[in-house]
Amino acid sequence: MSSELEKAMITIVQIFHKYSRDKCKLKKADLKDLINNEMSQFIIKIQDKDTLDLLFTDLDQNKDREIDFPEFMPFIAMVTSAHHDLFATKQSH
Repeated sequence: MSSELEKAMITIVQIFHKYSRDKCKLKKADLKDLINNEMSQFIIKIQDKDTLDLLFTDLDQNKDREIDFPEFMPFIAMVTSAHHDLFATKQSH
């Protein structure tokens, strides 16, 4: 029986593969769809090309024009940390 945290980690992997499909890498359009469909409560939907280009360039550390899972994880950590900060602020008031 998996713990709640283990289930959450499995879900992150499954969601990544849902959008990267069998190639195991995200193209720009895949990243945009993932963010807009799976993270709309945490991130404003990406609508303009410049925002997507900037985010994609930041995540694509090896500059191969694709986001693999290790490149994707810092983004998940950053968004989770930002959400934690908002949660902690609300809890202290």
